Amino acid sequence: MNDVVIRTEDRAGLITLNRPKALNALTWDMCLAIEAALDDWRDDPAIACVLIDATGDRAFCAGGDIADMYASAQRGEFGYGQRFWRDEYRLNRKIHHYPKPIVTFLHGFTMGGGVGIGCHASHRIVCDDSRIAMPECSIGLVPDVGGSLLLARAPGFSGTYLGLTGDRMDAGDAIYAGFADHYVPAKQWDALKTALMPGDIDAIPNHPAPTSRLAGWQAEIDTLFRGDTAEAIQQALTDASGPAATKARKLTGANAPLAMAVALQIIAKVRHDPRIETALDHEYRYTWRAAAQGDFIEGIRAAIIDKDRNPHWQDYGRADLARMTAPLGKNALIWEDQT
Repeated sequence: MNDVVIRTEDRAGLITLNRPKALNALTWDMCLAIEAALDDWRDDPAIACVLIDATGDRAFCAGGDIADMYASAQRGEFGYGQRFWRDEYRLNRKIHHYPKPIVTFLHGFTMGGGVGIGCHASHRIVCDDSRIAMPECSIGLVPDVGGSLLLARAPGFSGTYLGLTGDRMDAGDAIYAGFADHYVPAKQWDALKTALMPGDIDAIPNHPAPTSRLAGWQAEIDTLFRGDTAEAIQQALTDASGPAATKARKLTGANAPLAMAVALQIIAKVRHDPRIETALDHEYRYTWRAAAQGDFIEGIRAAIIDKDRNPHWQDYGRADLARMTAPLGKNALIWEDQT
């Protein structure tokens, strides 16, 4: 069975993630196959649009397949993850800049690497069971795959809240925060896909977005998450009693402190220079080092390998922040083309 099914129909290029038992988690080979398809279709006049969806009922894509990264890092082979992320980030950038409409159907869980595939597209569709999140800080990473750009563009400091907590957005929240564009009930998706095959993007209906919980919390979030440091935000959360504070204390209490501190820095930098290249460059500085120097391996162990949910995070200081965020020099991302 192919992990990703790629074909064409009428004037549409079709990409279906096809690992339902693994919640359609992205492998390295899947990233390369999707990129190759997009490259083939970019200048093909027979292709007017691209549709990306996934099989199974539970997830569009719950993230990257990190088990191989853990295994290679245990052997001291850190280059595997570094190369995987380099290729994945190149794909994320291509989706963001793609010259033809890309329509993604984000049912169930869309997290981490799934956000990189699904949420940089030009037309992002959610339904009642959509749950979108950037939960990387819970495994010792930072929001990556260009996710820091989406977080930086979210209203007020809601992106900082989402990045540090990893809180899950429903359809209304995702549209409010800028991770999705259209709400369409799932029962209408098959007919919509058929209507899109000739390249008629106007076939996407304009249904009202569901109410957003985040919108109702916006004022509270802006008060709590405007701090310049993770410590300042944690202090603001300590004595606050609103719903956002209560949720944030629970979620951030389980996350890696170093990862949250770096995530805050990245989101702030991208807010001042909101380009996907800026986002990916800063994210890669951390992920390139994450297995050898950060908490990533311990985070995977606790969440995926031993499943004890009891990670032992490292303490950090200013020197650690500087070390994890310094430019990579010859190892930095280099974009071979501008599309």
